[in-house]
Amino acid sequence: MSQQSAIGTPLQAKPDTTAGNSTTAGAQAGVTPLIDLRQVSKRFGERPVGAAGRALQRLGLSKPPAVTRAVDHVDLIVNPGEVVGLVGESGCGKSTLGRIAAGLLTPSGGEVLINGRRPAEMTSAEAHAARLKVQMIFQDPYASLNPRLRVDEIVGEAARIHGLVGNGDFDDYVSAQLQRAGLDPALRQRYPHQFSGGQRQRIGIARALAVQPSMLVCDEAVAALDVSIQAQILNLFMDLREQLNLTYLFISHDLGVVEHLSDRVVIMYLGRVVETATVDEVFQRPNHPYTQALLAEIPNLKSRHKTFTAIKGEIPSPLNPPSGCHFHPRCPHAMPRCKTEVPTLKGIAINHLSACHLNDMA
Repeated sequence: MSQQSAIGTPLQAKPDTTAGNSTTAGAQAGVTPLIDLRQVSKRFGERPVGAAGRALQRLGLSKPPAVTRAVDHVDLIVNPGEVVGLVGESGCGKSTLGRIAAGLLTPSGGEVLINGRRPAEMTSAEAHAARLKVQMIFQDPYASLNPRLRVDEIVGEAARIHGLVGNGDFDDYVSAQLQRAGLDPALRQRYPHQFSGGQRQRIGIARALAVQPSMLVCDEAVAALDVSIQAQILNLFMDLREQLNLTYLFISHDLGVVEHLSDRVVIMYLGRVVETATVDEVFQRPNHPYTQALLAEIPNLKSRHKTFTAIKGEIPSPLNPPSGCHFHPRCPHAMPRCKTEVPTLKGIAINHLSACHLNDMA
């Protein structure tokens, strides 16, 4: 049954990708992951401190550099053809993890494998081609397009630079990408300011498709759009998935969108993955207290008199995260162990992983 947006734009039904091809929380048997992040960390603000700097710190004359721990030892696998939803509160590291997957950021620790291979093991040409296969669509369609370039240059510039199209075929190639993204090719000589937000996001999608990727990282790609336009863009993503066999890492705050689009869901909190499972498993049997709290506050038209209660407290600063389980200051089930010991992400059911000490008591 199709879903419907708040003002009546129908959302297409998600294709069934689970039959005969189980989407797992890890690697599928016999399938090489398209993206495999292993114990990836990203810290901002790190800088080497010499002997003189350490001496000044001991004397209290200097402070150590403030280090933001955006991503903290995360494992993430994205298999070919699947849609992985990545959710969590603002500041939990979702966008940073997405940029690492897209090759826009270099991790401070851990390693990134593309199609089962480390970039260091590839030739320069192979590494270059591998990076083109993962493209990113950004949240703000107003800021992600160069206002000084016409649409044809925005969409086709990368394809021309990387030798995917020559000057003679340039116009036809750009027109095909715009048409695929649902835009009239006759508009290709216009500038970004002459388009609406939804049209600009379609330009961003056409730009990503122009280099013939296998995977799109969508960082809150519909968050800045009106609800009716959101439905149109989501339907476009689903159409492109069927037409081009695209893989998606879909980053979003909207749990309803994630439930509709995703095959598998990854829940992050303060730089760590706290739970991951198939979409049905997460929404029907959430395990981690943070996941349970998130799902409990999804608005539901059937519960007209429900009182919504926000998760108590504020998300801690990644400059100084809590010891042990990062969620323990806000968790209603916190135990003394939670304050000192980092929980391990481990299986609690088929294709369902959770990082919570409560599972050891079951």
